[in-house]
Amino acid sequence: MKSAIAVRPQRSIRFRGRSLLAFVLTPALPITRWIAELDDWCKNSPDFFVGRPIILDLAGASLSSSGIFRLLAILRNRGIRVIGLDGVEAGGLDPALPPVLKGGRSGDEAIAPGSADAATNFAAAPQRPESTSLLLESPIRSGQSVIFPYGDVTVLGSVSSGAEVVAGGSIHIYGALRGRALAGSMGNGRASIFCSRNEAELVSIDGYYRTAEEMDASLRSRPTQCWLQDRIMMLAALD
Repeated sequence: MKSAIAVRPQRSIRFRGRSLLAFVLTPALPITRWIAELDDWCKNSPDFFVGRPIILDLAGASLSSSGIFRLLAILRNRGIRVIGLDGVEAGGLDPALPPVLKGGRSGDEAIAPGSADAATNFAAAPQRPESTSLLLESPIRSGQSVIFPYGDVTVLGSVSSGAEVVAGGSIHIYGALRGRALAGSMGNGRASIFCSRNEAELVSIDGYYRTAEEMDASLRSRPTQCWLQDRIMMLAALD
């Protein structure tokens, strides 16, 4: 008769995929002018990049590994920490650089290493349907940030100075817009911004923006629409 041997169960390492909204910076040549434009943006939104995942898309800037290191240092001095690179080939880059990202958004199912079909099961896992609109019945107060990458955002109240709304689609504000509104954040150039009273610090669509200092004074405190036309930020009164 064989004696039974107790086997202590081994702990398994579990990996999880997580979907995050990452902001993409796209440097363009000459880099010095791009840095100057970034500094102008940061003056109007000094805390915009704090604590947010940033991806650096280098497709429009041919930089060597040393050049990328210098650019990362410049961004780090401005409080911008890059988690990954895009628009470049991984081969030949210094391994100390942030990784070159591949693929899109992942789900949140657990993956057990060593399973032959783990990757297949993970890719085939059903995704929950995402809502295409967000309705906010309360005002957005100073210091608050609302980020909704899946569609339109409607705010029934006002957006205070120092607050911001970021949407993948359009933004509708029934009260006063005194803070920042960034529509089309996922690359939607057809998005628009509507507000009942324009006192915005900054408006942006698909990365193109206009600060308060760059807006026509006649549009202040009036119902306003913002949209893109031939990559130019357009603003017009609605009354």
